[in-house]
Amino acid sequence: MGTPAFAIPSLKILIEHDFSIAGVVTQPDRPKGRGRKLVAPPVKDYAATLNIPLYQPDRVRDESFLEIFKEISPEMVVLVAFGQILPREIVEFPPLGCVNVHPSLLPKYRGPAPMNWTIIGGEERTGVTIMRIDEGMDSGDVLLQEETEIGDSETFDHLHDRLSEMGAQLLFKAVEGISAGTITRKPQDSSLLSVAPKITRATSRIDWKRPAREIVNLIRGLSSIPGAYTLFKGKKVKIFDASWEEMPTTGVPGALSPLKKEGKIRVAAKDGYVYIEELQLEGKKRMKTGDFLRGYQISPGDLLE
Repeated sequence: MGTPAFAIPSLKILIEHDFSIAGVVTQPDRPKGRGRKLVAPPVKDYAATLNIPLYQPDRVRDESFLEIFKEISPEMVVLVAFGQILPREIVEFPPLGCVNVHPSLLPKYRGPAPMNWTIIGGEERTGVTIMRIDEGMDSGDVLLQEETEIGDSETFDHLHDRLSEMGAQLLFKAVEGISAGTITRKPQDSSLLSVAPKITRATSRIDWKRPAREIVNLIRGLSSIPGAYTLFKGKKVKIFDASWEEMPTTGVPGALSPLKKEGKIRVAAKDGYVYIEELQLEGKKRMKTGDFLRGYQISPGDLLE
């Protein structure tokens, strides 16, 4: 059970090691873009090339799908970024249980956006957890965990791809261990719990009154989807890459200074400066800041709102 590209390496590794895949369950096709055309989930596109039975229920808890699930009668369910919480009828059915690949070191960052919030929160380390699913939100027993460092300038996009592959490798070890009966379940320590809620438009908007480092962490954690944003002369500007420097500032938060020789824009924050290195003005293409400065004039007193 999986939906986005993050889930594909996990499905792929199970197939490569000759586990019998009884079926793939993914979300329904959704309308996207300005034309609102239906777009298939990445897992559907991948599974379609493998001649594996594919199911796209609106809700896995609906009786119509539960009947199909019981007919499939899987020995184990693997869930990777599926997008729906499993009901008890599914959680308790497989004799080898339901397991989940979660891209954080549980119980830290439970929820739908762990990789984003790990970077936004300024964490230096993260990892992947293989957990036994229960009826809660990422609250089941831990089966396996693996840690990794987060690079100082690492973005969500890069971390996403790394943890996707890490998760697949760890999932393979877990499935083998579960099958052999050699894995010990470990309850999560609730005293370490933190939550990674859904990213919203309000989350994505930059507050230039915040410390420079926090602003850059937000930019890194949302790059490139959905992208941290600000407003410049009433137009939305997404920022994809930036660095920071802690030092006394001379302007109000959000005040701009073009650094044309360096190809950057310097923005005053609470305790220093943010240096914008890649951005996208509303209605335009994503570009390096140096290219932006060749086509747009920034005047003294201009502000990012």
